[in-house]
Amino acid sequence: MSETTTHLVLGTPVTMPVRVRAATAFMGMFPVPVGPAQDLVAHTGLEILQYRPGRGICTLVFVDYVDGDLGPYNEFGVCFLVRDHRSRGGGIVGDWRSLLGGQAGALIHHLPVDGDFTLAAGRGIWGFPKTLADFDADHDGTTKRGSVSADGSLIAELTVAPGIPVPGKGIAASLAAYSHLDGVTRRTTWEMNPSGVRTRLGGATLRLGTHPIADELRRLGLPRRALASSSIPELRMTFGDAAEI
Repeated sequence: MSETTTHLVLGTPVTMPVRVRAATAFMGMFPVPVGPAQDLVAHTGLEILQYRPGRGICTLVFVDYVDGDLGPYNEFGVCFLVRDHRSRGGGIVGDWRSLLGGQAGALIHHLPVDGDFTLAAGRGIWGFPKTLADFDADHDGTTKRGSVSADGSLIAELTVAPGIPVPGKGIAASLAAYSHLDGVTRRTTWEMNPSGVRTRLGGATLRLGTHPIADELRRLGLPRRALASSSIPELRMTFGDAAEI
């Protein structure tokens, strides 16, 4: 990661890497058919990773950024597990090797937020598809709940039940975050340092609204209940510069 690159965001310099010193998150991982999911992301040049034949993973995640270089804000992510952009046409064995070896990536497909500064920084620095939205989220209760709306319409409401404590970090310490904006696909190194991770099979319930993002997810055939879910009460992150691919 570059220690010297500086970007000007709404008149304020942002020096790389960008650090998030305190955040909390919860998420549900939903199985989706590879065909429709691949059609949805084909314009990025990336390929959906398959955890079993014909099935990929769409993760819906709520994040509360408490203390970071971009200020405090809420975020909702619609993400797909994808193959490394240098690996194409791999089979199930290769996909599982990528997952276990930390070579898989996450394509950030939608990223609503509730702050103007993080919106400008996300789009300008990394090409993240950030849009403005309204949030009502409870990260503190035993059961996590979040809803996100935009333009007066509900996008999604997610409820995550308590999971089982996971030893150690619980999730990969570093992964590739892919984005696509204005015809350009980018790759960003995203380092995570989580604590107190809890996870379980199932455990997340989804309600989709009437917003176009909800309609898109509905057409993918997301089930009401998740394949697995997780919560992270303490999360630190670092984002480096993006590279076009």
